Amino acid sequence: MSKVVFGPITSRRFGQSLGIDLSPDTKQCNFDCIYCELKGAKPVDTIQNPPSVKEVITSVKEALKKHKDIDVITLTANGEPTLYPYMEELVQELHAIKNNSKLLILSNGATVTCKEVRDVLKEIDIVKLSLDCVSEKCFKKIDRPIKGLHVEDIIEGIKEFRKIYDKELVLEVLVVEGINDKESEFEALRDVLKEIKPDRIDISTVDRPPAYDVKSVSISRLKELASILSSLPISLAYKRDYSEEKRDFTKDEILNMIDKRPQSFEDVNISFSKTSIDHIDRLVEDGILYVKDVAGVKFYKLS
Repeated sequence: MSKVVFGPITSRRFGQSLGIDLSPDTKQCNFDCIYCELKGAKPVDTIQNPPSVKEVITSVKEALKKHKDIDVITLTANGEPTLYPYMEELVQELHAIKNNSKLLILSNGATVTCKEVRDVLKEIDIVKLSLDCVSEKCFKKIDRPIKGLHVEDIIEGIKEFRKIYDKELVLEVLVVEGINDKESEFEALRDVLKEIKPDRIDISTVDRPPAYDVKSVSISRLKELASILSSLPISLAYKRDYSEEKRDFTKDEILNMIDKRPQSFEDVNISFSKTSIDHIDRLVEDGILYVKDVAGVKFYKLS
């Protein structure tokens, strides 16, 4: 397989993913995030020496011959994939060969300030954008953007994109200890997210060796911060070895909880007792709850 295509890998949130690295040789990004798993590098606004569309498509075709059950074909990069100069043509070509797979892009969201980028992104089945915080001071500290990028402009760009995008929009918030783990940051974030209305919000923390000396927060702290984003569709990234005490909930408690925030299958499996899960199954059977699949993550929601 070429250096451009990798996997498939099993993603907890998107299923079987075949990756396309649009900057395979080096990190090229308009951010230099302090939590990035790649070595720090000066932010740039273009990808130099990108693979051609023909090279990418040829590699993807070869991979799809070998791997039949692919859930998503993921556009990513050693950096920011929307800096790829031939994205419009590439997206069209991938749609022609993807079969039953969905096309996914993992972007930091910075370039949605540009109408041309928004017009390309709206043709992608699942768009995942980062939004770590909404205050300028926090944004510059955690995401370390190229000069001239401002979080207010990015937020407005995401809002404009949401107006034209009717597929699956996922936003990701990565929490770093001492930077964006404050209640005030999440309260401000909540107000913005309620305006954007994403289909899913992934909340995670540092779980791979970062480029800079930063630390993760605990799962309990993630849950506390997630509770501030009341009524929004939150998907917490639990560590694979994480477990907690299984709790008993009555049907009324379950309905009250899901009314405040849809619960993912992972939430339920980690913290609900067998009796509580039986209650949920009956509520689904009775049509009081239903299951909604958002870009590969299943949630229980009120009917």
